[in-house]
Amino acid sequence: MSGAAGGGGGSSCLGAAAAASCSSAGSPYAAAAGGGAGVAGRLPARVLEHVFSYLELSDLMRCSLVCWHWNNILADENSEVWRSLCTRTLSDEALRSDILCNLLTYRGKLKAFQFALSSHDCSRNVYVKKNGFTLHRNPIAQSTDGARGKIGFSEGRHAWEIWWEGPLGTVAVIGIATKRAAMQCQGYVALLGSDDQSWGWNLVDNNLLHNGEVNGNFPQCNNAPKYQIGERIRVILDMDDKTLAFERGFEFLGVAFRGLPKACLFPAVSAVYGNTEVTMVYLGKPLDG
Repeated sequence: MSGAAGGGGGSSCLGAAAAASCSSAGSPYAAAAGGGAGVAGRLPARVLEHVFSYLELSDLMRCSLVCWHWNNILADENSEVWRSLCTRTLSDEALRSDILCNLLTYRGKLKAFQFALSSHDCSRNVYVKKNGFTLHRNPIAQSTDGARGKIGFSEGRHAWEIWWEGPLGTVAVIGIATKRAAMQCQGYVALLGSDDQSWGWNLVDNNLLHNGEVNGNFPQCNNAPKYQIGERIRVILDMDDKTLAFERGFEFLGVAFRGLPKACLFPAVSAVYGNTEVTMVYLGKPLDG
């Protein structure tokens, strides 16, 4: 786990090559990569599905590049192949609760687990619960504690949901951070946004924070409503336009930060209240409109 330096392992960056791999099933480019000839292209679909149902995610990604026939079988994100892997990988709590209710496919649920908050790249005072998606902060006095997602982004458009399942305390910040940003510090402060390596929205006072300064209130409207516990906030990171935006429910709240650096940026949260819990679910590419 990372301490004040925030330099622990357990997180990686999703660039062009990794993005292609993660989205290879169903991709025309990936399907064409291996052609469709040979014995592999003639195996019956039912036989392949049975074999695929025993493989892990990394193996399935490679299989989707073998030929058009294999890729086409794996393109069904609710097939028995993905259902089998989902039940082996995800906890019963994650599958039976409403944590993943906005993800309609088994493959989407698996991808969310890939991109969840990291149990290795976080403050020593927090841990990820057995459901794989919820961060629990231990009741440690005079400490602000955070966590990064397992995977960061250097390009593309990405969306994830975050919600608090306990008291906010005096500071509760959601946003993004580089690998260099600290994930723990002394006192009760807005950790995300406290330096030039992170950008945050404090849900307690609606302040936007970066480089240790308040960048105004958000959303920019009169009498903006306060965050309600359990309310899902959608975070939208556009690494092509270099912007960070937020949604609440079906309402687009606006762009909070512009001019983000060309760097690997991770989903991140920071909390101060003892025994509070924060859940993050990666959704994939945001839907326009």
